[in-house]
Amino acid sequence: MERHPLPTDQGEQPIATAAVAPNQQRLKLAAIFALWLIMILIGCVCFAQDPLPIRNTHPLYHQTLPPGNVWQSPAATAMNQGAFQPVAFYGPKGATFSMPDNGSFAPGEPRLMAGLMVGAVYRFRVTNIPGAIGAELYPTVELIGRLYPPPGLETSFPIPINLSQTDLENALEGNLVTRVVYLEDPQSATPMQKTNDESRPIDIPFGADAMATADSYGRPIAIIRLGSKAPPRQVELQAPFYFGFPTWAPIFQPETVSQ
Repeated sequence: MERHPLPTDQGEQPIATAAVAPNQQRLKLAAIFALWLIMILIGCVCFAQDPLPIRNTHPLYHQTLPPGNVWQSPAATAMNQGAFQPVAFYGPKGATFSMPDNGSFAPGEPRLMAGLMVGAVYRFRVTNIPGAIGAELYPTVELIGRLYPPPGLETSFPIPINLSQTDLENALEGNLVTRVVYLEDPQSATPMQKTNDESRPIDIPFGADAMATADSYGRPIAIIRLGSKAPPRQVELQAPFYFGFPTWAPIFQPETVSQ
């Protein structure tokens, strides 16, 4: 703000402030200052409410990144890596899931639940695929976020990993299927009741950014990649295939008694 000097009597008429009493002059100056301060505050509020620029890609991810590279970004260091997050695996009727255990796999379960570390990449196994006797798939799941349920209810709110029959068939045919699990924005989500084993996938065109799409609906928390890659026979190649065998915690679910 520039300060302009009061006009002099050299060819100009002075402002009437010369005839104003000192108290009235101070009141006028205080009123002008208050009005100027209000204008500054209004300008600051309008500036703070300007919308953030919209980007068409996720800041930590793009389609060409292999599993695990999301956490190599400096922006990920502030996130809660290393925390265990319950995850539940679901698929078509008859399909079973298992996690690697000391170089082998535990018996498959139709409703497998395990605690996985945020920031790690896990290779799990899918067996008993309907319509594909003897076939096995080894997808990956990468946790890039977590949930924050009330203390003591963590296993009641696992991240659901739902694989459909179409997903499994596409992988068996040699295609790569990428699924991104996101937590819906409560302000824009459609209210509807569903269980963990029910999924509402959003299919996007080939070549579209799945992470950016999930980002527009809520907060992405997991990336599932499903292809036809099989474990190598060479022992020295198994550790890279399983991403170093990251630690996971088994979660035992109570058995349901049929009446």
